[in-house]
Amino acid sequence: MQARPETLALRRQLIGSSCKLFFPEEPVKIVRAKGQYIYDEHGREYLDCINNVSHVGHCHPDVVKAAHEQNQLLNTNSRYLHDNLVDYAKRLSKTLPEKLCTFYFLNSGSEANDLALRLARQYTKHKDVIVLDHAYHGHLTSLIDISPYKFRNLEGQKEWVHVAPLPDTYRGMYREDHKDSVLAYANEVKKIIEQAQKKGRKIAAFFIESLPSVGGQIIPPEGYFQMIAEHIHKAGGVFVADEIQVGFGRVGKCFWAFQLQGEDFVPDIVTMGKPMGNGHPIACVATTKEIAEAFADTGVEYFNTFGGNPVSCAIGLAVLDVIEKEHLQAHATQVGNFLMELLNQQKVKHPIIGDVRGVGLFIGVDLIKDQEKRTPATKEAEYLITRLKREYILLSTDGPGRNVLKFKPPLCFTMDNAKLVVDKMDEILTDMEREKTCEPVGNHH
Repeated sequence: MQARPETLALRRQLIGSSCKLFFPEEPVKIVRAKGQYIYDEHGREYLDCINNVSHVGHCHPDVVKAAHEQNQLLNTNSRYLHDNLVDYAKRLSKTLPEKLCTFYFLNSGSEANDLALRLARQYTKHKDVIVLDHAYHGHLTSLIDISPYKFRNLEGQKEWVHVAPLPDTYRGMYREDHKDSVLAYANEVKKIIEQAQKKGRKIAAFFIESLPSVGGQIIPPEGYFQMIAEHIHKAGGVFVADEIQVGFGRVGKCFWAFQLQGEDFVPDIVTMGKPMGNGHPIACVATTKEIAEAFADTGVEYFNTFGGNPVSCAIGLAVLDVIEKEHLQAHATQVGNFLMELLNQQKVKHPIIGDVRGVGLFIGVDLIKDQEKRTPATKEAEYLITRLKREYILLSTDGPGRNVLKFKPPLCFTMDNAKLVVDKMDEILTDMEREKTCEPVGNHH
């Protein structure tokens, strides 16, 4: 095995420089992982608080076994009949509202969102898309166009894209003191639709991450989706729930994060990816019969070489089995509640913690410089995660101000893990406060 500096030198030489590393100053070289832990070349163990792809735990033996066994038998495209494909679709359909009963399998969340965009446009015969500010829906050209998080730094906003404010009741336009923030945020979308229609534009879809992640671990207020869906449907568009980061039981009390909005809410299209294959590239789009039929009416077949292959579906089935067998939804709720409780205790103790928000094992800690203005504490957040890494804890930041600590660990994360992280955070924040009070204030002669 090469020494870390050699690996780093080769990476710099051969890999595109826009492919960034975590902790670029002192990157971690990892050689294996298990459960919620990853190990570097010296065997040092790091606690992984951020890998929402290794959903049921890194290298889960049941998932590895399912992949290996199917790999030895057959792996090919989905133009032949194979039980894994239909068995998996059937299993997924049991987790979703009845209306969402048609599936397309793909390899990544980006592919899923790209297909959702095509489905929406074909079904509605409209073009325009409404997204939330700071949204990220994938890295294909079509998705960069609907991801303000990316296009703001690239060629800017296309005329067919409309950006609605993030329903963030902590630092958004309408905050927790607003008498009806849900209605106020939904009205912003209504206004956007009206303005677009005045210009003769037609809305094909509203895309939303069921819990906006790069936007800063935002939990949209309950009832927001229903109001938006009403406006979108009236405009002839469809509602797309992007579950790529947060689906498959991460939120604990529901299997899908859009279900947090209430049983009466059903999206028209749901996209899924990341946690689906526990690290194996598999993704899916679930939609209604009507939308799928409109897509087929073009007469053009949809074919995806690797989508829905027997190995991917075997892995997908194994992931669902593990979630059930290990009661990971209940576990996510229990550990998530405990972690939130510990973080809220820290909030009372450390004024830098402005807000703790989350559900299940999807949690954000908003760090601020000032309680009144809620100014993002960007440098402090960066410093905190760098210090945590030295304590062998991997955490990262997100949000427009890169000041929100994001917790989305593998679902096998434990109470002890939660306690360890928060204890270390407490120590580091206490140090930071001490250093701040020790700053020299002029000379006293």
